[in-house]
Amino acid sequence: MGNFYIIPLAALIPLMVGFIWYNPKVLGTAWMNASGMTEEKARGANMAVVFGLSLLFAFLLAMSMQFLVIHQVHLKSMFFKQPIEDPNTEMGALYKAVMDKLGTGYRTFKHGAFHGTICALFIILPVLGTNALFERRGFKYIAINVGYWMICFMLMGGVISAFL
Repeated sequence: MGNFYIIPLAALIPLMVGFIWYNPKVLGTAWMNASGMTEEKARGANMAVVFGLSLLFAFLLAMSMQFLVIHQVHLKSMFFKQPIEDPNTEMGALYKAVMDKLGTGYRTFKHGAFHGTICALFIILPVLGTNALFERRGFKYIAINVGYWMICFMLMGGVISAFL
């Protein structure tokens, strides 16, 4: 898989979406109220560490997203212990034939965004929802945070599927 710059580009998506989503004029004030965050708490944070770690975590998400949105990644794993680099071998010829026929199938922005949405609904919602229940947060807190991650996963999945 080429285009080494796509993963770092996709990793920037949560930061860019977050600047808009959590802006006080959009949902930032509602999020602060729902989460119990105050201006004093926010000012007390080391923002270099917060943004640095956020970027690192987004990079890890972008790297893992390719396994969730690109079907061809899994195809190669089926041949993992077989010599597939040489198309003159039986497994190599089979792998080449399958990739020639299906190698670019479902590699669109729309398809990646669909898988990103599914991941958000079936992974992000249960994880954040469970945390919110134990933290005694309300529906608004869950909706704001899951909505943010759904948009991020849709965009990341779309970019990775279409361009990686």
